[in-house]
Amino acid sequence: MLCISKIKLPPYILCIAILFLSACTFEASGIRVKDYQETSGVVTPAERLAQKKELEEITRMSQVTENSVFTQRHGVPEYIIGPGDVLTINFWIPFTITTTRTEEGFKQNTYTVVVRQEGKISYLFGDDIAVAGHTANEVREILTDQLKKYIRNPRIEVIVKEYKSKNALLFGQINILQTGTSGPGKYPLMGRTTILDLIVSAGGPITGKDSSILGISPGNADMRNVEIVRKGTMYKVNLYNAMFRADLTQNIIIDDGDMVTVPELPFYGERIYVFGEVNRQGIYRLKDAADLLAAIANAGSTTSFAVKSDIKIVREYKERGGRPIILSANLDEILKRGDLAQNIKLKDGDLVYVPRTVIGDINEFVLNTTPLMEYLFKYPAGFRDEYFLNPANKLRF
Repeated sequence: MLCISKIKLPPYILCIAILFLSACTFEASGIRVKDYQETSGVVTPAERLAQKKELEEITRMSQVTENSVFTQRHGVPEYIIGPGDVLTINFWIPFTITTTRTEEGFKQNTYTVVVRQEGKISYLFGDDIAVAGHTANEVREILTDQLKKYIRNPRIEVIVKEYKSKNALLFGQINILQTGTSGPGKYPLMGRTTILDLIVSAGGPITGKDSSILGISPGNADMRNVEIVRKGTMYKVNLYNAMFRADLTQNIIIDDGDMVTVPELPFYGERIYVFGEVNRQGIYRLKDAADLLAAIANAGSTTSFAVKSDIKIVREYKERGGRPIILSANLDEILKRGDLAQNIKLKDGDLVYVPRTVIGDINEFVLNTTPLMEYLFKYPAGFRDEYFLNPANKLRF
């Protein structure tokens, strides 16, 4: 496993951490993880209503039975023909051959026609026949009725040979395959097509490229934040749920003219910070350290000087106007008594601090933590440039 924790923090970062995270020597305080209830920031009633309406609209768009691309006939989605489409018309004319005996059969005739801009076609048995807005089966019925003037019991087949009237644009982190059409570009719509259908048919999302710097995947597709623009309105959908949790409520059905963008995962990805009395201080991928125990394990466990009964988790710095939430967990109770209720699930951006002395004045802890949190969250690019890209601070694996 490629892990950014196997690094040695530069002296100035360690000094910041030591100065700002080890100032207090009183009895532990803070919110016990057992008593903590998850919050998601302050959301106004108007914002909550707007979010609800958007989710309802996205769900509706994932469940439509027809749009400008297809319609449903007898429970089956069928493509709607439009200008520019190329149709193949096959029909069979009965014939009789009389030699020593009479034989009957059918002779096949094939015509290829392009639907003109006004939505009409012309061929041997008819001119200016309106076909736009109809399905192939409906066009077959129209042509059959016309042929009855010339042929008894005509047999006709109509096939869409080339789909050109309806398209969607696809941008972002899409694989470019060695064969066939793939990657970002303009794709024809050939019927009922979901966002996932479109992405997969274009080569699929980019995955699996590791960074030589952070052990994450810059350039990888962020399937949780796929954007779709329809008639000037932008929607953001989570396709991760559709791919791995069988939740198709956000797998929108594509319409003509839609623009889909699969964004890139942020350079840092989802990460946590582990400081204090652990053997390997550093930054870790959240997926490798999803809870407190995993974070401590990835950091090489605690040192012999650690106060394991008073571990702090600093959370939600941005959402509280500069004042983080401080959670307290007792690692001893988790390890010795099996109290897994204290093994809190971590969130992107959490800072885990294992102290050397018991922390008492939580207000002073918050005050002293603020500069470090501000440096990590407000200036992430500076942290990357100063630390990871500095030739003197090469990663050690």
